[in-house]
Amino acid sequence: MSTSVRVRTVRRSAGVVAAAIAATLVLATPASAHVEVGSEGARALAENVTLNFDAATESDAAGITKLEVFLPKGITPADVTYGKGPAGWKLAPTDKGFTVSGPPVAVGEDVSYSVVVRQLPDAKSLVFKTLQTYDDGRVDRWIELGESSGGGHGHSAPVLKLQEAAPGAEPVAPTPSASPTPSASPTAAAPSPSDPPATGTADAKPTASDRATAAAEEDGSSPALPIGIAVAVLALAGGGLWWFLKSRRNGTA
Repeated sequence: MSTSVRVRTVRRSAGVVAAAIAATLVLATPASAHVEVGSEGARALAENVTLNFDAATESDAAGITKLEVFLPKGITPADVTYGKGPAGWKLAPTDKGFTVSGPPVAVGEDVSYSVVVRQLPDAKSLVFKTLQTYDDGRVDRWIELGESSGGGHGHSAPVLKLQEAAPGAEPVAPTPSASPTPSASPTAAAPSPSDPPATGTADAKPTASDRATAAAEEDGSSPALPIGIAVAVLALAGGGLWWFLKSRRNGTA
């Protein structure tokens, strides 16, 4: 093979490699979006730790309105308090974590916020699965373990790696949950003004009129019809009695 042929072959190979690299970068662009969590010097069993979350947008048509986070084992919703975030956003606990939400941010704008955790668990890493909602109803699911699969169907969940616990660090007592509902008093409490009025005592039994009304309502007829008939019968009976007494009075006379 001549030198010129070898040069052309090398150039073609280099061009093919460059095109492949460019295509790979283009295909990887949609997966570059992310939700990340970080905390400088985070250690297992550390207390009052600030976690910083960064949620990248994947929509060019809607703004982010809510981020729902599922807490890893060892952190309860009661252990988390709000740090800072977009204007007007607030934190609300859920059964399995918390949400931060508020007015939609500008289209194309990412969201950064922070929370404070009372104590981190004794673990090597913590996974914070996240659902990211937009004002058009779209939801990005940052819930995958490992590398993002891309394509908008699933993304890697944010992971926080922890250093080993400091010497002498110990788990603190669990955060108390909401105050339990006080037990009911043995005596019946008087209803508050906001309570709906009671319709009857607990041991009250249905009367005959109640059964008749219920039967009429079940048949689709109104109880006013039998009541009207009863009134008419009584009126006729009263008129007949009056006529009978008047006739006897006239006969006696």
